[in-house]
Amino acid sequence: MNRLLLATYPASHRSRHGDELLNCLAEAYPGRSWPPPRETAALLRGGLEVRARTVADDPARPWWLDGIHLAALVLAALALIPYLQDVWHWALRIDPGDQAISFHFSGWYPWADGPGRPRLLPYGLLPLVCLVALLRGRAWLALPASAAMVWAGATFGGNTLFGTEGMAGLGYYGLGAPLTVHDLMLSGTLAAACAVLAFRRPGRLRRHTFGWLVPVVLAMFVAGGLHLVAISPAFQRGLFVVEVAGLLAAWVATAATGDHRWLIPVAAFAFVRGQAIVVRPSGFMGSLPNLVVLLLLVAPLPALAIAAQRRQRRTVLELP
Repeated sequence: MNRLLLATYPASHRSRHGDELLNCLAEAYPGRSWPPPRETAALLRGGLEVRARTVADDPARPWWLDGIHLAALVLAALALIPYLQDVWHWALRIDPGDQAISFHFSGWYPWADGPGRPRLLPYGLLPLVCLVALLRGRAWLALPASAAMVWAGATFGGNTLFGTEGMAGLGYYGLGAPLTVHDLMLSGTLAAACAVLAFRRPGRLRRHTFGWLVPVVLAMFVAGGLHLVAISPAFQRGLFVVEVAGLLAAWVATAATGDHRWLIPVAAFAFVRGQAIVVRPSGFMGSLPNLVVLLLLVAPLPALAIAAQRRQRRTVLELP
């Protein structure tokens, strides 16, 4: 299990110092396959800091381009979240019956042939294609997928390609208001980011390995296998944990490097979710007062900016 913790470090760092770290853990905690929580948190933070410095020191691309790329990845994942269960069931040809998010008829499934049963597609395929394309640095593939998301939302109620029932599926998104397909702020912002990436130095985008899709497949398996819809309490609590972990990772990276690229995805995330609360306050789930949630969404932005400024000031003082 100790090797699993070292996965947070870059491959080059593991090849140079991996055995040394494993030996130190074995000597410090003999007979244990997993270090204490405090040591685990320190290892995870150390791995994030090393990865962040590696990214920040890479001159192949400007920081703002990398930040927009990260923001597009976050928004694509955010759009996919409510439809994890549906995409999993569609891919494995499973009929969930009444457990589907908003698909109340089996005709949504392309293999459910019969009178009055149209062959439709799950809307979640669009953000999934967009997410995979962005992970591989193929913005020219992500752009049409994100544009199709805008089109599906703009034609809500009259478009039958994805099914009107499924397009109304709610996503709770932790502390925020629900977002639906016909809320164009999420898909529009994602499409704008993909357009910038596709037409502005597309060959310089960072390409991630397919291993980054493992958490996505795992989330689909959990949501589809356990029939966890996006508005269930278990789904909401799990998503809130993921959100907090993402914000902490952004803070660690910013504090370690003084780089502002991680501020861009956090700002995009806060903008989309905050807009949903302001525009549709009646759709808020009521876990906390609206003003409190808005403050929680905005608070990470100055925190990251202050962390970056402190790191830059410390770096200047450390120079000979």
